[in-house]
Amino acid sequence: MRYFHRTQLSPDKVLAEADRHFGLHLEKIEHGERARRYNGSLGTVGVAVLSEGGHYVHITVQTDQVGESELDKLAKRFLGQVHKLAHPDYELRGAY
Repeated sequence: MRYFHRTQLSPDKVLAEADRHFGLHLEKIEHGERARRYNGSLGTVGVAVLSEGGHYVHITVQTDQVGESELDKLAKRFLGQVHKLAHPDYELRGAY
């Protein structure tokens, strides 16, 4: 599955949050300037950030699992956490 999000956070902040979030459950297997990959018993997830023109960052999160797997729930939770970092008044909802 592949998920996208657009944020005003810097790429470094997004990747630091990815390391924190996915590092609790998975092992980091790739560490690039603008991308990360993590692997574990749940599967493999990749996070890539791309600066768009102006002050936005495009985040792509891709898993090797089908939708609604535990890894996909973890990926969606990460994007919710990123949104909450950018907008602290955002109420994170959902069962993931």
